[in-house]
Amino acid sequence: MIYEIRNYHYEPTLLPRYKVWAEEHALPYLRANLDLVGFWTTADEPAIVTGAPLDELGSATVTWIIRWPDMATRHASTAEIYATDEWRKILETHPGRQYYHRVEAKFAEEL
Repeated sequence: MIYEIRNYHYEPTLLPRYKVWAEEHALPYLRANLDLVGFWTTADEPAIVTGAPLDELGSATVTWIIRWPDMATRHASTAEIYATDEWRKILETHPGRQYYHRVEAKFAEEL
């Protein structure tokens, strides 16, 4: 298994609107089409950081994790999942895609 960890640095002042959009529009589709491990938004608690300091964006405001059998399946599936008319309609309701300051995807293997 491979885990795709997606971190979004979405504009914090718009996070309440983003949460509504995610709950009402995006998550039902994502849960139906992906092996979604979880979807989280930042809590009203400061991050605990040791070592090098964070950059000006700070910590991610949205994190979600998808489980895949392997990278080949991930690459083949994402092209299909995010190309549907249903997903395009969901994106049309997004509260502001231009407010993603950074999007990160990293891949991890379970030990």
